[in-house]
Amino acid sequence: MISALRRVGVEVVEQHVPVWEGRRANWSAGPAAAARLAVAELRLLLLRRPATDADAVIVGYPGHLDLPAARRAARGCPVVFNPLVSLSDTFVADRARFRQGSLAARVLERIDLAALRAADLVVADTRANADHLAALASLPPDRVDVAFVGAEERLFGPGWSPGEPFTILFVGKLIPLHGLETVLAAARTAPELPFRLVGSGQLEPLVAGRPPNVEWVPWVEYERLPAELHRAGCAVGIFGTSAKARRVIPNKAFQALACGTPLVTADTPGARELLVDGESALLVPPGEPEALATALRRLAGDRALAARIGAGGRLAYEQHASEDVLGRRWRELLEREIARS
Repeated sequence: MISALRRVGVEVVEQHVPVWEGRRANWSAGPAAAARLAVAELRLLLLRRPATDADAVIVGYPGHLDLPAARRAARGCPVVFNPLVSLSDTFVADRARFRQGSLAARVLERIDLAALRAADLVVADTRANADHLAALASLPPDRVDVAFVGAEERLFGPGWSPGEPFTILFVGKLIPLHGLETVLAAARTAPELPFRLVGSGQLEPLVAGRPPNVEWVPWVEYERLPAELHRAGCAVGIFGTSAKARRVIPNKAFQALACGTPLVTADTPGARELLVDGESALLVPPGEPEALATALRRLAGDRALAARIGAGGRLAYEQHASEDVLGRRWRELLEREIARS
């Protein structure tokens, strides 16, 4: 988002206090994590404000707790919140870190409501997610809008050149949203296809029982991800069956599209806002490993199809999610909000 804004001539001044830098396991629950967050939020609140007034203040993900500091820094100008997700949806409904109705779940719900209602404009990553956030916080339609996530073009760009053998690449946190069980079951269904699994997280115990055609790499430096995508036969997105999984398009999907790597992901309302089955991606029913295995076999057995899907995905990215497109979109949203205020 910052890169896209700068690309269209917007001056972006960052006010940042480090919380998780140098730590691979972000957002770990517990007293230590809560203490780190509390100290960081206090420091952010007490930061000296920029010498020049801003026209707008943007709070990005995961800044649900940053809205008080943003309001102070804004000095009356619009505050725009780009939350990506609700915390309660993520940690209660999706990841099951906390029990529904528990004290922690209720606290997360209150944080969500306070953050969403404190912003003058909430920008979601899909229309499906925008509708969910608006309903969650009872926001009027004019206080919620949409801009895709995109990919960092300083790293992710065309260059798909698959090696041999044709390898299926999974990148991401091992969380329920991604449907790791579906990916591993598809690998068992198609034992002739090699899979490369990059990531770690909540569902790591499932990886211990992975089939022999699945290679697991717990961690790859972020700057090396484009090379992983360029040499993969195809990339897989998310296949979870939760309500959240139906609303979102993950960051890794945009990264694959930016690289021109053929993408296979779940057929959901969120995905359909950007992708067309058989043109810019192969879309399969979520939670169905047999359907996923069939789609992966199609690509592996038809390199011309894989090339068409990769090119179609890159075109969809250029038309709807590139930094040029998103920069203009974000500038339009900001100028409209500034004019309204």
